[in-house]
Amino acid sequence: MEEKDMAIEARQITKIYKLYNKLSDRMREALGLSRKKLYKEHYALRGVDLAIRQGEAVGIIGTNGSGKSTILKIITGVLNPTGGEVTVRGRISALLELGAGFNMEYNGIENIYLNGTMMGFSEKEIDEKLQAILEFADIGDYVYQPCKTYSSGMFVRLAFAVAINIEPEILIVDEALSVGDVFFQAKCYHKFEEFKQMGKTILFVSHDLSSIAKYCDRVILLNKGIKLGEGSPKEMIDAYKQVLVGQYPLPEEEMQTDENMLPESEINEKALEYGTRAGEITEYYLTDQKGTRTGAIIKGEKFTLHMKVRFNSDLPAPIFAFTIKDKRGTEITGTNTMVEKAFLSPVKAGEEKTITFTQHLDLQGGEYLLSLGVTGYEGDVFQVYHRLYDVLNLTVVSEKNTVGYYDCNSQVVVK
Repeated sequence: MEEKDMAIEARQITKIYKLYNKLSDRMREALGLSRKKLYKEHYALRGVDLAIRQGEAVGIIGTNGSGKSTILKIITGVLNPTGGEVTVRGRISALLELGAGFNMEYNGIENIYLNGTMMGFSEKEIDEKLQAILEFADIGDYVYQPCKTYSSGMFVRLAFAVAINIEPEILIVDEALSVGDVFFQAKCYHKFEEFKQMGKTILFVSHDLSSIAKYCDRVILLNKGIKLGEGSPKEMIDAYKQVLVGQYPLPEEEMQTDENMLPESEINEKALEYGTRAGEITEYYLTDQKGTRTGAIIKGEKFTLHMKVRFNSDLPAPIFAFTIKDKRGTEITGTNTMVEKAFLSPVKAGEEKTITFTQHLDLQGGEYLLSLGVTGYEGDVFQVYHRLYDVLNLTVVSEKNTVGYYDCNSQVVVK
């Protein structure tokens, strides 16, 4: 393949982040006040090579923390690599963080022109594309209102419409095709098909393996910053499933770079928490159906949420609960021990309880947030002992996404 036929070439891309224990350590190093190394190095990417031909549709899959979004940001110029180099041939439209360049005080029309100008288009060129953008976004007269008045759905529709209608040569997408309602998603995927038929280059990341299998000619598998392999969608999806359960055969040198290749549960260290602390959540994590700690669960399989609670006071009947929300904060599902009639007993100060919630996972592929709580009634008064909001990340890996939030698992017969 000649060089001119390559749309994207990334050679030995490495991205290292310096992790400091204290802000003062960062300042001391910046000012040259310490001869010791005051940070730990975290490799977001380690010597990754990519070669994507013009007109090829390539997917990148991997668990959270594997480096998928990082490599997209380096290719689009949002981030600079620590080492290696990237060559891009063609105009890029990147759907990474929808609406990142929007001014919330401007109305929709003004933001279309602002973003178009930032992408290098003249006012006349934007004039020619304006009607197509408005029709695609389909938010009616709201386009004349300030964007700060938009719902999250309207905002992403407009941002997506701007990004996808500028006729790029290379389209880069990071989970953005899951925005909006099912009708808007269908419109997005139809546009995606058009791009493929027009011979445009597509690079995208998704936890929806059915989309990866359907639209990609080739798939790249990343894990903890290392490129594990590349090949057909089926080959790499099968390998990804092995990674999720810790059964992927790793080369010896990769085992040495990171002993733990399993995707750990992601914990939000800055989660909102409050309560009287009469009961305190001291430990929490997820496991898959084999009992492996992980933040990534395959759709249709069982998973377990584990909580450990320490009691600092005598309590009549504590209630243990969890809730699952999507990234926009919509509560999807959840339960508690009172509803389940699983525990209705008093506890003493100094006691510890370990609680597990085990269930089948039928949510659509994507990212979710878990909130945990310990509450209870003291007489007729409802008390919150400890609540942790959005404290755990759950990644659902799916080979088939249906409509809405969860799969009905329908048994279909056509005669």
